[in-house]
Parts: sequence; structure tokens; C-alpha cells
Amino acid sequence: VDVKSLFLFFFVPQVLLFACAEDLECVPGFQQKVFYIEKPFQFTEDKLVLNLKFDDCKGNNKLNFEVSNPDFTVDLDGSLVARKNVSEAGRALFVHARSEHAEDMAEIFILEANEKGGALKEILKLEGNLGIPRQKRAILATPILIPENQRPPFPRLVGKVIRSEGTEGVKFRLSGKGVDQDPKGIFRINEMNGDVSVTRTLDREAIANYELEVEVVDMNGKTIDGPVRLDVSVIDQNDNRPMFKEGPYVGHVMEGSATGTTVMRMAAFDADDAGTDNALLRYNILKQTPTKPSPNMFYIDPEKGDIVTVVSPALLDRETMESPKYELVIEAKDMGGMDVGLTGTATATILIDDKNDHPPEFTKKEFQATVKEGVTGVIVNLTVGDRDDPTTGAWRAVYSIINGNPGQSFEIHTNPQTNEGMLSVVKPLDYEISAFHTLLIKVENEDPLIPDIAYGPSSTATVQITVEDVNEGPVFHPNPMAVTKQENIPVGSVVLTVNATDPDTLQHQTIRYSVHKDPAGWLEINPTNGTVGTTAVLDRESPFVQNNVYTALFLAIDSGNPPATGTGTLHITLEDVNDNVPSLYPTLAKVCDDAKDLRVVVLGASDKDLHPNTDPFKFELSKQSGPEKLWRINRLNNTHAQVILLQNLKKANYNIPISVTDSGKPPLTNTTELRLQVCTCKKSKMDCSATDALHISLTLILLSLLSLFCKSFA
Repeated sequence: VDVKSLFLFFFVPQVLLFACAEDLECVPGFQQKVFYIEKPFQFTEDKLVLNLKFDDCKGNNKLNFEVSNPDFTVDLDGSLVARKNVSEAGRALFVHARSEHAEDMAEIFILEANEKGGALKEILKLEGNLGIPRQKRAILATPILIPENQRPPFPRLVGKVIRSEGTEGVKFRLSGKGVDQDPKGIFRINEMNGDVSVTRTLDREAIANYELEVEVVDMNGKTIDGPVRLDVSVIDQNDNRPMFKEGPYVGHVMEGSATGTTVMRMAAFDADDAGTDNALLRYNILKQTPTKPSPNMFYIDPEKGDIVTVVSPALLDRETMESPKYELVIEAKDMGGMDVGLTGTATATILIDDKNDHPPEFTKKEFQATVKEGVTGVIVNLTVGDRDDPTTGAWRAVYSIINGNPGQSFEIHTNPQTNEGMLSVVKPLDYEISAFHTLLIKVENEDPLIPDIAYGPSSTATVQITVEDVNEGPVFHPNPMAVTKQENIPVGSVVLTVNATDPDTLQHQTIRYSVHKDPAGWLEINPTNGTVGTTAVLDRESPFVQNNVYTALFLAIDSGNPPATGTGTLHITLEDVNDNVPSLYPTLAKVCDDAKDLRVVVLGASDKDLHPNTDPFKFELSKQSGPEKLWRINRLNNTHAQVILLQNLKKANYNIPISVTDSGKPPLTNTTELRLQVCTCKKSKMDCSATDALHISLTLILLSLLSLFCKSFA
């Protein structure tokens, strides 16, 4: 199906329909409002495109035409022609006609060759929208096209609804959005003759299309014909400037990038009709700051908005630029960039990113440092220069010691603020071993160099380190010192002789000794030869002894000026001897005078000494007086025994002498009195208030004295 066939199929009936309408009544405006034409290879200058017929029904006085595309014009006879050779005219043209008595809009759709088949379907689909009936209808409601932003006076006649059967005794009624629905009152219809008017200025960007309904009713309001759809389209005018809404616009490009490298894309928005030149944008660079090394460092694709580099890679050198940041003022212009188009601007910031094309270089080949022996910390800062971006890994330095550090006495780290190399001593140096050190230092970047760049001789440097001699304190050998002694050795016994030497072998100094810390005051030291002796008895059970070890500190002082001091630690491990009697617990027990269980108490024994000078313990009762024995003691295990009453006793306090003997050699015995209270017990209450005198304990004392007296004469 070609365009000609479409025209015969679709538009001829419409022309006939308009002819019928003319027989009924003249309708001011374009007699055909919608056209479809096939896009030629180009529109030739002054060649007829098509004929438009406009009639205001009053002689077309002061008629003039306006075309949406300024490359076209309409002559007074309605001939649409191109002003010049035009290869691209967009998808549609709008022709606005205005005379002294009427105005109207015609729309010309430009179809590609491959759209002809689809166009037929669209035309058939839109028949209802265009007011072209498939069957005879009484109401003819052709689409109305109204330009936006019309100026007063209002109301303005914009269209007409025709009833083929006449209008006598009937009325037209209009409804829909823009009439009796919000926004109300924009359109109205003359009830008697069907004239459609607009009452105010329209804004296509607010509402682009109105779908109204028109019907014919009798004088009582009863519908006779319809409703029929009446479409009102608001024709776009170029009343919106392009806007850049997505800023800020920042792009990055690597230095040395190839010509034509895409940096970023600028995209503006135009609220006008996207299908017209009113929203057809073209981009342009208005200004570049700075203008060096070239005033045209970048180009913007006028249609896509892509910004690309246009200078050679050599000029895109960050280190030689006045500034690595460029600001471009970008203009977007509608109407395809023509002079009549509206414009909007935005600033694009382009940052030239650094790549590692400059190795770091030491500011000098050799650095000097002096450090005292025995001291640690930073001794010298190595300075480097690097032309790359200080905020990137292409500038940040990484240092390493590649020679002269076999003992790992030195380390080097990067100062993050200055990029200097901080060379430190981490293991104290000894002047007597080596008074000079030579290190070879290498510097690199965090980021690798680009392939065609390499580290050169300036990326290494030598550090000469001089060690200064200081008076070092004497050193004890060994330290700490350890010795084992029995506790209770005689006062004046020799514990050991300490040995300290002076590291300053070249100074030939003498050493004197002194006690620095002796918590129990048990020791002394010969100041000349370092012999340590006892001044008191060593006691393993002393609170100054921890885990059988007594610790003392001694000083060795050389004869330097000023003198230097060294400290030595002595650990004396004390061996145990049986010098502590065992102790008994508890020493108080209570029992009821009518108790059925006569097991009074379980006794335990402890000893401060160590095994084998402690348990097993031997428990014994002193001899009991009287015709009957009152209690006995039974051994339970190595450390415990049980006292048992042999009969119930009267309420009283009793003292029972019990002896405990340890297993040491020789053994030690301790006699302790167990105080036994015999109490009255009633209703689970125990009354232990004293009633009887301690006659039994006195008797026992007399018997004990008599026994000792007899033994002395035996």
C-alpha cells in the first residue's frame, strides 16, 4: 500500500464528507486538518509539498500562515513549499492559519517508506479520533487542534460540531474533562449552532489532549444523537528552555588518553513536545577554562551530548597543564540548534586523572645520620620528589632497605603527610661492635609504573650512619642469677659471687657492687668482688618468699663520668627443713548432755613445712584421770582424727589436751587443748552457759605434773 492509495482510501471520503458539510453550512478553518505524506530523499527548495485549503467563510481577509518548521512556508494560495533543500524535517509539521475572522491548525505527518503499511493500520485505528465514521452518523465532530499560549481575547472559536439533520428544535451538549470535569470550564459549545470555543490559554505541558463527548438533545434534555467523541489536541509551541537537571556534571579522563576518548555525557531535558523540533536539542561548548595548552581540548557531539577529547595524548599531560581541572560551559539549544531555538546552559567539570608516569626520585644520592649506641627511634628522614598527583598511589612512596641491614637493626616507613622515608633504629646499636653502618635504600610507588617507564638510578640512595659511643652500664652474667640454699643456714653464709662486666671495653673502668632491693634484709654484697652473704636466717615460710623463691636486686656501678649502672636479679630457691610444729583445728567443740551421737568433733592438722616434714600426723590424748575414761581419739587419715565421748557428760566446760606430731626428721610435736562445751539441749536449742567449774581440767593438769615428776626420777 503506497501513500497515494492511502490518500484515496482515507482522505477522499473525508473530503467528500467536508463537501457534504459545506452543503449544510460553511465551517471556518482548514477544510482538511490532517495529512500523511511520504518522506522524500529531501524536500527541494520552492517545490510544492501539498496544497492546504483554509476558508474563514468570510473572504479570508488578512490571511497568513505560520509553519512550525521555519524551513517551510505556506503561500497565500495554500501551497506548502520548502524555503531551501531540507533533508530532515522531523516527524510532523504544523501549519497555523489566521485571518481576520478565524484561525485553525493543520497537521502534516511525515512517514518513512517502511511505515506505509503501519500507517494504514494507524489511520484506521484513529478514525474515531479523527471523527471519520465508518457508517453514516448524524453528528460530525472533527478533531480540534489548538496552539498553546494563545493570547486574549477569549473565548476563541476553535471548531464546530455539525449535525447533518439540522439543528432546529435541538441543542448541542458538550461534556468531559475540561468542560464539566476538572479542570472545568476550559471549553464550551454553542447549544444552538455547535460552535466550540476555548475560554483561556492552554498549556500543552500541563495537558496535551482532551477527550470530550458531544451529543444532541431535545429541548427537554433527552439525547437524540450521540454521544460522539471530540478530540482536542494542544499544539506545542516552543515555550520551554532546555534544562540540565542531573548536575553537578563531573567527568574523568586519564592523562595521555587517545584522541576521541569519551569523557562523559551531558543530557538536557526539554518539556516541549518530544515529537517536534521544539524539543529537538543540539549541544555546543560555549567556553573552556583554562584555555591551555589548547583552547579546544574537548568536543561535544551535538546530538548525543558525548564529550570527547580532541587533542593528542601528548597534550593531555597532567604534569604540564596549568590545571588538571577543566570547566566547560555547555549549551543545549532546541529547534535542532537553529538560531530561533531556546537555550539552557550547564557547567561540566572534567578532571584529568593521573597515571604513574613519573617515578619517585631521591633529592640527593647520599644522606647522613648520627645515632648514639643503645638508642632506638627515627634517625633521619629521606626526601623524594614525584611529579604525579599527591592524592594517588602514583605519588605515595614505598621505601625498602636493599643492602646493609643483615641484623635487621633498621626499618624504614613512609610518612603519610610528607611522603618522606623515616629511617629508624629498631635494635640498639653497639659502638664496640661497629661504629659505622652503610645502607642502600630503594623507593617505589604504591601503584606500578606504566609499561614504558622504569625506575632509574635516582630511585636509590645511600645512608651513612655513624654510631656514637656512650657510657653503658655494666652487665650481669647471667641475668637473672639463680641459686638453691637450705633455709635456716647460718648467718654469714656465702650465697654466691655475682659477675658483671663493662661493655665499654675501650674505657677500662672499674666496677663496684651494692644491694639495690633486699625485701627481708637478709643479704649483703662485697662492693669489690661481688660476694653475696647472709645477714639473717633465711626462712622459707616468710611472706617475702613466693613459691619457695626469694628475689633480690643488686647494682653494678662503673667508674665513668657520670657513672653508669647495671641491675642484676638474684633468685634464691629455699629448701625446706622441719622447723615448724603442726597446728590443730578446730580448738572448740560443743555437744548436748543427752546426745546419742557421741562423736564430738573431727580434728585436722596442718604444717607450714613441705613434705616429707608434714603428714602423716600422729594424734594422741593425754592420760585421763578417774576410774573411767571419758573420751578417746581415733585417727581417720593422714591429716584428720575424731574425738569420741565414751559416755554422756554433765553440763560443763572441759579442756582436753591433744598432741600432734609431724613426720619430719626429727619429728616435731605440738600439744593443743581442745575446749569441749557440754550443753543443755531442749527443743533444738542449745544452752552452753557455764555451770560447773573446770574441775576436770584442773585434775588433768595435776595428773600431768605428777607424770612429768615421776619421769624425771625414773
